[in-house]
Amino acid sequence: MSIKLTFYGHATLGLDVGGFRLLVDPFFSDNPSSSVSPESLSVDYILVSHGHHDHVGDAIGIAKNTGAMVITNHEIAGWFGRQGVDNVHAQHIGGGFNHPFGYLKLTQALHGSGLPDGSCGGNPCGFLLRASGQVLYLACDTGLFGDMSLIGDEGLDLAVLPIGDNFTMGPDDALQAVSLLRPKKVVPVHYNTWSVIEQDAEGWKTRVEERTTALVHTLTPGESVRI
Repeated sequence: MSIKLTFYGHATLGLDVGGFRLLVDPFFSDNPSSSVSPESLSVDYILVSHGHHDHVGDAIGIAKNTGAMVITNHEIAGWFGRQGVDNVHAQHIGGGFNHPFGYLKLTQALHGSGLPDGSCGGNPCGFLLRASGQVLYLACDTGLFGDMSLIGDEGLDLAVLPIGDNFTMGPDDALQAVSLLRPKKVVPVHYNTWSVIEQDAEGWKTRVEERTTALVHTLTPGESVRI
């Protein structure tokens, strides 16, 4: 069974996994690249990688409106609880759990995680998902790190990687990440939202497909791909 991935702009993703609807780092209201209203979404699970405003975004409102379970690290889960969101599941880096939609493991990420009100958001993370016979790696906000090669040993069908630079990996490091991860398909994210992270995604796609065996899908906000 295939998984449908929808790109909502910046680093916000939707995943349809066997009928379960997942939303990753929901950032709509202040996202200049998104035209989606958070009130229009039907969601079962919300994955939050770290505490920055462009990733926590609209998660509180969506969780309260839909009753979706928020899956994140322990510190951010506690913060959501203090905001009146009771349906949370806390994990930590290296730990996985068999959710109804699949096995989700938190991976390391090289980044920060301060929450919008200044609270400590613990350690940032990425997500490794095994579901519907597929293996997906959502790197989320991170720099390049050598242990991506170990993540690649999982046999990735898809890697979602930031390419924007300044706050995350840029095109050169993201290309090296593809070489370490060895995925079948790649989707670039976290670029062109603001001028400071402007990048040529099509140029990056050409470089990746010339130098690796991965197929790159550059998606416009609202566009989807099946894995």
